Amino acid sequence: MTLPDTLSWLPVEPSFAAASLVMLGVILSTSILADVVASRTRLPRISLLVLVGVGVAVIQQWGLSQPDARPLDGVAEPLIQVALVMVAFLLGGELTLDRLRSTGSLILIVSLSVILAGVLSVGLGLLALGFPLAVAVSLAAISVATDPAAVSETIHESGDSRLRARLLLGIVAIDDGWGILAFGLAMALLGWWLSGDGGMALLHATWELGGAILLGAAIGLPAAWLTGRLRPGEPTQVEAIALILLLAGSSAWLGVSSLLAAMLAGALVANLSSHHTRSFNEIEHIEWPFLVFFFVLSGASIDLYHLDEALGLTLAYILLRLAGRYLGGMLGVRLARERQAELPGNLGLALTPQAGVAMGMALLAAERFPEHGPVLLSAVVASTVVFEVLGPLLVRRVLG
Repeated sequence: MTLPDTLSWLPVEPSFAAASLVMLGVILSTSILADVVASRTRLPRISLLVLVGVGVAVIQQWGLSQPDARPLDGVAEPLIQVALVMVAFLLGGELTLDRLRSTGSLILIVSLSVILAGVLSVGLGLLALGFPLAVAVSLAAISVATDPAAVSETIHESGDSRLRARLLLGIVAIDDGWGILAFGLAMALLGWWLSGDGGMALLHATWELGGAILLGAAIGLPAAWLTGRLRPGEPTQVEAIALILLLAGSSAWLGVSSLLAAMLAGALVANLSSHHTRSFNEIEHIEWPFLVFFFVLSGASIDLYHLDEALGLTLAYILLRLAGRYLGGMLGVRLARERQAELPGNLGLALTPQAGVAMGMALLAAERFPEHGPVLLSAVVASTVVFEVLGPLLVRRVLG
């Protein structure tokens, strides 16, 4: 008698729900191990979580010979969507009028110079190398985003308080906001350009952007009024979770940009509510588990059978983005004029780290253009690992 026969009397049911719950537990347990490894090796924990996801993809696609298998299929998409909306909402909370006034023209000049040079370098460079328009424009928009955590943590470790350090901290506080705006605009214009029906596509693009603004205002304004009228504690936590779920679900239902809607809602709450920090604090308390799912599942989304196709694109994207950051920083420093002597010419290289928002954009672009999805995802996942490891080293070099 075999072992399965002897255990046949046990009420074992490997249902999808049970397997999903076990998988979620395994992913969160793995994140604890990643934290330990990161603290002892100084490797970025985000990169470690992405690599865990890539390991899952290796097991499923190569080890189990399931090329189309994805972990938590059906559950992964809402988890990723909720994580992205949380990040965008918190980024919107950084865009207060007081902060924008205090950052001054210097941050605006340098950040816009880096963005413009980066978009042109990546977009035109990839087009010149013969990559499809959808791939070139998507990666050009994705290249704008910076990982603020990697930059700020490196600066705080160095203890540098000079102008260059303060400038970098100010730029990364708004950089992902620029990235979300650039990505939303790029996706809408790409849809219009690549569609055969120009009028209908333009209408869709207008709705995607305009509808996101309407949705962000429709949810953000009542939330700004409600925030602060509830006592701190469980009601505020429920309010914060309700905000995120409403933004994520409504944007997917209405077909508008979830990142833009969430960022606008966050900005409205931050600027119109006197007790806005309560909602943001509650979201920050619950954000990390969702980000763990996001990074692991993003890494697991890589299509290993398209790696050879993505190798050239990945190398080109890394080199072109580095060139764009360097040239943009150099241009921004020259435009700064009166403060030029205090800033290094290679300032833009300190804005190299790239993580969560970029990967989220890649997932959305892959969903929009499925024919390019595997190559886009493979390139962004691979380059994220490179930028997260290389980025802090470049930040230290710029700080000197």
